[in-house]
Amino acid sequence: MVALSRRLFLGGAALASLGGGSWVFRRAQLQDRAEELYATPLSAPSGPMQVYHLGHSLVGRDMPAMLAQLAGAGHSYHSQTGWGSSLRDHWEPDVPVNGFERSNDHAQHRPARAAIGSGDYDAVVLTEMVEIADAIRYHDSPDYLAHWARLAHAARPDTRVYLYETWHHTDDGQGWLKRIDRDLDKYWRRQVIYPALQEAEVPIHLIPAGQVMAAFVRAVDAAGGVGGIISLHDLFSRDENGRPDTIHFNDQGAYLVALTHYATLYHRDPAGLPHELLRADGTPAQAPSAEAARLMQRVVWDVVRAHPDSGVAA
Repeated sequence: MVALSRRLFLGGAALASLGGGSWVFRRAQLQDRAEELYATPLSAPSGPMQVYHLGHSLVGRDMPAMLAQLAGAGHSYHSQTGWGSSLRDHWEPDVPVNGFERSNDHAQHRPARAAIGSGDYDAVVLTEMVEIADAIRYHDSPDYLAHWARLAHAARPDTRVYLYETWHHTDDGQGWLKRIDRDLDKYWRRQVIYPALQEAEVPIHLIPAGQVMAAFVRAVDAAGGVGGIISLHDLFSRDENGRPDTIHFNDQGAYLVALTHYATLYHRDPAGLPHELLRADGTPAQAPSAEAARLMQRVVWDVVRAHPDSGVAA
């Protein structure tokens, strides 16, 4: 695993002591130093991984279970989630995690601080709340990302820490695709990951799920529909009256996100992986068609390799 030395962010730490008028220069320095880190890909794992997922309903129960099926024998995982919970909510013992009891009423739950501090996991996947701008403004997102990353590395220095890039509501007034394109640099990198890298002084990589979602939707739009998927709404849940959920994926969306985790964590092309999987409760998931699954797999591999901060070699 690539080590993140104190020297890598020494210049950034010095710059942090300068006045507010130097912020643009400081930000450029942090970005340059992060890009230096990401210029060297991670090595591919040599075998099955033990993974910990921390977050909320955009992790859920089914997506990690699908990832385990894609990865095959030997992959194991635990999780802790809440309802819209931030990294701060999970960290602070006096801050309640909304929906904790119901979200974690399953066999794969393991309390987050004890789990991540145990050193048992090859990878820790951290998920920030939606909306990302609010997480930064009100929940000190880079600070708590750094807290969790330091905890993971203190317990086990070769643990790989990832931030799972999610998305915003599909009815966002600024435009769903436009925001995914803009927010990766504006928020996820410059205001969350880069400051956390400086503070934590350990590597943090990206699972670019929002970018995959956007690329797949564009590919579907360009083709006029693929294998029964017509638009982005076919990746999201609907209520009993057929009204679309604007944030939570359905089984097809969960499959796409699980593929993204698989390709990023394992450094493997997901082409040819099964698309008929089970939910966490053992019931059959609503599978994408074979045609749609092939497109999902191709898009995932293209996107993951296009982002050096995923840690996967181009």
